[in-house]
Amino acid sequence: MNTFAAATRIGAFSQTWRDVPWHRYRLLAIGGAIVGLVLFSALFAGLITPYSPYAQDIVNQLKGPSWDHLFGTDQFGRDVFTRTIYAARISVEVASVAVGIGFFGGAVIGVLSAFFGDPLDMVLMRLMEVVFSFPAILLAVVLMAALGTSTFNAMMAIGIIFVPGFARLARVSTLSVLRQNFLEVAHAIGMSRRRIIAREILPNVLTPLLVEAMVAFAYAALLESALSFLGLGAQPPEPSWGNILNEGRGFVYQAAWLGIAPGAALFLTVIGFNLVGDGLRDWLDPRLKD
Repeated sequence: MNTFAAATRIGAFSQTWRDVPWHRYRLLAIGGAIVGLVLFSALFAGLITPYSPYAQDIVNQLKGPSWDHLFGTDQFGRDVFTRTIYAARISVEVASVAVGIGFFGGAVIGVLSAFFGDPLDMVLMRLMEVVFSFPAILLAVVLMAALGTSTFNAMMAIGIIFVPGFARLARVSTLSVLRQNFLEVAHAIGMSRRRIIAREILPNVLTPLLVEAMVAFAYAALLESALSFLGLGAQPPEPSWGNILNEGRGFVYQAAWLGIAPGAALFLTVIGFNLVGDGLRDWLDPRLKD
């Protein structure tokens, strides 16, 4: 009997596995593999490369790619592959905190704005529109000039930039949920506003916010690199893709590999998180399913 039951469960699992439309999740799988590689590099950089990202070797400065130095060395003899790998930590850390600030801050503002309506809605949305009207990189530079140059301040500045986008998306999603009949039932049975928001509204607005978070993560990595390139983010000798690119721009003709390695890493990170965002949208949005 136990053997028969086990065989039945295995058969049901196999049928379910075959019925899954895997072709829909190719983007998610490819993006997840790239993101996983980036996260693995950030977490286990010390296991991937034997070199220190700060160790200088003037004798071997500006050496081309070789088995000893896969991406060559920079003007101080530091291993470019090692610095590129360790720079993933900065990008992942900054992007994670910045997206977290934008996600939670924007979700709270957007949901409360839509749920309570005017005058709170008008005040909060006009404030979000003022922040949203500035170009992202310009606003980031202004905020960094006010806060000071550091990795922590870069997280705060990028997080503030993301709040309006998440707030507008949360507001639109909440307005859509508020038109559903089940909310009338919730009001009729006497559910408090707090419970309605926590149990009925938030679960229904999380899907678009999660998709937006993946796209924002890629954009945060770009903004962090741009700020570091301008000297406003991670400060040398701390490795960041942005400041590695900045240091290598003076050696474009004699050591092109200084820009290729961090540029390729940034490109893959942006592509990976965008693919994950598209894959999550296909997976979580019921309107896209057969």
